[in-house]
This record gives sequence, structure tokens and C-alpha cells, in this order.
Amino acid sequence: MKTLPLGPLMIDVAGLELTDAERERLAHPLVGGVILFKHNYRDPQQLTAICAAIHGLRSPALPIAIDHEGGRVQRCRAGFTHVPPMRRLGELWDSDPAAARQAASSLGYLLAAELRACGVDYSFTPVLDLDWGPSGVIGDRAFHKNPEAVAELAGALIEGLRAAGMGCCGKHFPGHGWVAADSHLAIPVDERSLAEMEPDLTPYRRLRLDGVMPAHVIYPKVDPRPAGFSPLWLAKLRTEFKFDGVIFSDDLSMEGAAFAGNMVQRAEAAWAAGCDMLLICNSPDAVADVLANWKPEPDPHRAARVARIAPGSAWQQDAARYAAGTAAVQRLT
Repeated sequence: MKTLPLGPLMIDVAGLELTDAERERLAHPLVGGVILFKHNYRDPQQLTAICAAIHGLRSPALPIAIDHEGGRVQRCRAGFTHVPPMRRLGELWDSDPAAARQAASSLGYLLAAELRACGVDYSFTPVLDLDWGPSGVIGDRAFHKNPEAVAELAGALIEGLRAAGMGCCGKHFPGHGWVAADSHLAIPVDERSLAEMEPDLTPYRRLRLDGVMPAHVIYPKVDPRPAGFSPLWLAKLRTEFKFDGVIFSDDLSMEGAAFAGNMVQRAEAAWAAGCDMLLICNSPDAVADVLANWKPEPDPHRAARVARIAPGSAWQQDAARYAAGTAAVQRLT
């Protein structure tokens, strides 16, 4: 096992098990994590095996992340509980806020417990975007339009995640719910003023987050650059919001990141803006280009933040909390 500090890149792998070339790539000093997708999952046994293989490559072990929110965005299906979209919690909130908070906590525990049991360390959840209506890519991934409801429900979900030994990542700062365009396919532009965006910022002011993922959205009345490439937005997150966790770029392969140029230029721009961990997904040639040509200056402060998401110690599943999670799923579906 190779002893190597975690680098600033989070990359993916192609299939259900590691190739020799991927093992070599994951040992590169610039790599600091792995993100898994649907094509990396067959069943819990296979997921456990690939996670063990990744964790065994380096010390400290590479953190393994996944987009596992529930609803449309749940990479692991067969053998996992199908978590409902977060909008179901918002609908329950409208009739019974206390029950909605409890259900959110139970879902958070269930979601994290099933992933942790297989070796996944981190899920990029919760979505803190407000459900303003126009955004199809967000849609029912959002809890609610009311920022107080979003903060309360996300806070309860986070409590459940942490009870199962998993951190949280609020996304997509400062808010992706207002714009109709999908940043996977275009560069969305939100024309609102900073004052008009205040409701979107409420969850970030209220919650204690381990990670934040900025949006590939331009807010021209604040900065002509997308938030994930904006030193203004990310400095605001650090100073005004007092956030000292990991800032993850959204996937630099998305069209919303094309603003910054080729992949090396995107990595340079996101790093210069203040992102700690840069995601490059489903683009192995681009990863190779970045590993060969990006030469970031070492930053011990960022490295220390990234080290906080390294795999944690073993944990014991709480049978009562897990049962409460499955009951919450049944109530919401």
C-alpha cells in the first residue's frame, strides 16, 4: 500500500472492478478521491468488493463518493432501498412539519447506512436548491420552495447521515432552482440580483455543512463567471457564511464548465477560484490530460480540509434507526 497525501482531483473508473491501468492512475499524487456511478454498480457484494479494492490502494485511503440522493438520482438500485425524491418530504412538511423532520432524519440514516455497509464513504447530498419551478434538472430533487422548510428538512437529513458516519455536501451553491437550463448541457444564467437571491442562500446560512458544491450557473449581477469558477462567490462562502469544509467543483466535464476552456484550463480556473476538490467524470482522456499537464502549487490548508473526508472508522448499524428509515420510505411512497 502506497503512503500518499490526498490530492485535489476526484475521478471515476470505468466498470465493475478496477483495471491495472486504473490502479496506476488512482496512485497518482494529484488524485484524492473516486466517484462512482450507475455503471460501477451491480449489487451490494460487487460494490463492497470494488470499494475494498480502492481503499486498499493508498494510505490514507481514497474517499469514495457517489450521487445518491433518492428519487431520480440514486446510483445503486438492486439490493438497495429505493429512497423517494426529497420533494415527498416537502409535501409531508406542508401537513405535518414534525413528522417530516423525523422522516428526513430516518431517510438520511437509511441512505448513509446502506452505502457505508458497502464501503462508500460519502454521498453528494442534500440538494439545497429551492423548488422555484422552472428547473427540470432539479425538480423533485429539491425539498421545497420555502427556504425555512429546506433548511429544516436538510438539517434533519444531515443528522441522519452523520448518525451513520457520513458527512454531507450541500449543493448547488448559491442556487440552481431558478434557471430552466440544465448545466449538464448548457451554461445557465440567473439574472437575479444578490438581494433577490437571499431565499436561496438561507439554507447555507443555517446549516453546518461538511462540503459544498457550487453550481455551474452564471449570476451576472454578482460575477460574470459561473459560481464554481468565481473567486467572489467562493470567498463569500468562506467569509460571510463562515464555511470551512471542502468545496467540491461540480463535474468539470459538464457543458456548464465549458466557460473556462479545455480541461486543464477548467481545473486551473476552479482551483484558482477556491475549489478544494475538482471532479472530472466520464472523461478518461481529459483526466489523463490534467494529470499530465496540471501543476498546482501545494496548499496545506486545502489538503487538511480534504483529509477530513478520508474514510472513517468502522461503525455498527443501529437496527432501530434502520427500521425507522424503511418505515419512512413506505410512508412516503
